Amino acid sequence: MNKLRKIIGWILASLLTAFLLYSVTGKLTNPGMQTLMAGWGLEDWVTIIAIGEAIAALLFLFPKTNLFGTLLLSSHMGGAIVIHMSHGDSFTLQAAILVLVWICCFIRNPHLLKTS
Repeated sequence: MNKLRKIIGWILASLLTAFLLYSVTGKLTNPGMQTLMAGWGLEDWVTIIAIGEAIAALLFLFPKTNLFGTLLLSSHMGGAIVIHMSHGDSFTLQAAILVLVWICCFIRNPHLLKTS
């Protein structure tokens, strides 16, 4: 992997991880977010969702585990998109994050785009 691709991959992965960890903090500490989650019937699951998101984000950050982190974040963001859609809310942010996760994965793992 050339140096520029590696730098871009690290920067994008770091920014996405920072944003996701900020989201985790909001889920755990922001009463407004907890009220929103309760309105969706997820009040008992907020902590588990936040822990899962934090683990997925950290796995995504490190090169040796970023494929597994990508898989977990894809699942997480897919679930977030479904929840937002089912309640008539905008899911643009969640979809954009999901696309950025995939782009970052392909930047960091160019062998995934090669055909045999």
